[in-house]
Amino acid sequence: MDAIDPLFSLEGKTALVTGGGSGIGAMIARGLAARSVRTYVTGRDPGRIAEFAAELTADGGTCIALAADFSDTNGPAALVEQFSALESRLHILVNNAGTNARGDLASLTPAEWDDVMTVNLRAPVFLVRAMLPHLKAAASPGDPARVINIGSIGGLHVPSWEAHPYGASKAALHHVTRSLAKALGKDDITVNAIAPGPFPSKMHDTASEATQKSIATYIPLGRAGEPADAQGAVIFLASRAGAYVNGHVLPLDGGYIAAL
Repeated sequence: MDAIDPLFSLEGKTALVTGGGSGIGAMIARGLAARSVRTYVTGRDPGRIAEFAAELTADGGTCIALAADFSDTNGPAALVEQFSALESRLHILVNNAGTNARGDLASLTPAEWDDVMTVNLRAPVFLVRAMLPHLKAAASPGDPARVINIGSIGGLHVPSWEAHPYGASKAALHHVTRSLAKALGKDDITVNAIAPGPFPSKMHDTASEATQKSIATYIPLGRAGEPADAQGAVIFLASRAGAYVNGHVLPLDGGYIAAL
């Protein structure tokens, strides 16, 4: 492997990526593990997330699987209990786990609304709160601990289809990113968000004809996001290169928002 510029080095750090077994979370976890980050990944299915962690470890990284279900309001606390048995410090927390509720306003149920808000908004906030001792233990004035929330361009604009709870949850996550950055900066903890456009995931089939047509029409770069795009954004925010970036939402969308 070529020498890594110190500005982008993450060697020796510990990271936790929620929802890290698929989609953007898996892309991010793979990128961190490849850069000598001790990487923890979570998922609802213990067997599946364990297989993914074993794959990254076999590739030369260090990856540990932890089961977590954020639809359970006790999910963040249960995860921190598991993590605390293994680690006392956390340098990088990536809040990626998310869910969606499809359908128009007429068919939306209160239970679906609550589930999206619980997983996409409540869980990241209370996971940050529960992880504060670990984040503070890893933080220093020149090298803050990092919280990176995975939002969405769906929280920056209203798409042409109805996604009321998802868009609201991501817009709120963007706002709480800024409020947490203001609250935690004094503790040498930065909080930023990434707002991805179309990336391949369980919630977004970027290979479908409809999505390809949308990408060609609305995204100036003319393509969906790729693993290196998600990895690059997180590596920047988590490394010395991004140490002075705090309270921002980075659109990762190939120019979609700019072209609206």
